[in-house]
Amino acid sequence: MENEIKKIVMVDDNITNLMIARNLLADKYDVFTIASGKKLFQFLEKVRPDLILLDIEMPEMDGYEVIEILKNSESNADIPVIFLTATVDPESEVKGMSMGAIDYITKPFSQQLLLKRIEVHLFFESHKKEAAKRVL
Repeated sequence: MENEIKKIVMVDDNITNLMIARNLLADKYDVFTIASGKKLFQFLEKVRPDLILLDIEMPEMDGYEVIEILKNSESNADIPVIFLTATVDPESEVKGMSMGAIDYITKPFSQQLLLKRIEVHLFFESHKKEAAKRVL
């Protein structure tokens, strides 16, 4: 199970950002790009990702609304979310983390930094699940 390819979903209304994420991550991960929060929830009915990269500033439903729904959903609450956003202020970062995000990366981002943070969080999540199995 440790060697299976991890699924990462990038949610952003900007097509260029989605293409950059796909190109950057596709060599290591199974990458899904989604253009809105509404489409994310439709996707989650069929596929369970290992990690969600979530933009904050989107039309219809912003990233805060998306994470609030995710974290209040019994079936999706434990999916780790990293905010990947152009919103650069400490209040937004604290708000995102308080709502359940595991990280907050500002755009434009360093590709190496994004890859490393994803790797670290996926490693942590897999060990957290293994530890939970041992407790049961």
